[in-house]
Amino acid sequence: MPEHPSKTTLRLREFLPYRLSVLSNTVSGKIADLYDREFGLSVWQWRVMAVLGENAGITATEIGQVTAMDKVAVSRAVSGLIDSGHVSRKASPADGRRSILSLTAKGKDVYDKIVPIALEAERELIATLSPAEQEQLARLMEKLARTSEPDRPLW
Repeated sequence: MPEHPSKTTLRLREFLPYRLSVLSNTVSGKIADLYDREFGLSVWQWRVMAVLGENAGITATEIGQVTAMDKVAVSRAVSGLIDSGHVSRKASPADGRRSILSLTAKGKDVYDKIVPIALEAERELIATLSPAEQEQLARLMEKLARTSEPDRPLW
């Protein structure tokens, strides 16, 4: 199909949101392969567990806000984690319509085993950058985060 000179073409290879998404999915997928083989968890399930490991007793809505995951992905991940015994759900004492999520003993055990794997994978990835590049990357990510979501910090 011939190009139309009057139309602007989106070149995905040069489009920052696309490139960031592909990079994020690739990095997450590489680490996910490690804990999927060992523990049978999806990327989304591990993200939920990671949030609960750091913030026990929060709601699925709050998990979605912290991770920028959509409601359906959070719901599926939470449901699978409850079914597998990694997460428990109980009604909030303050508001019975809200469900509070926490890692179970089994979930905490798996979390404690995955954290060193995830941190080592991060160390290997970041080691490809010089200390100056690591600092620059952190600054640039922070700048893009503030521009993308000026009303609240992303992390």
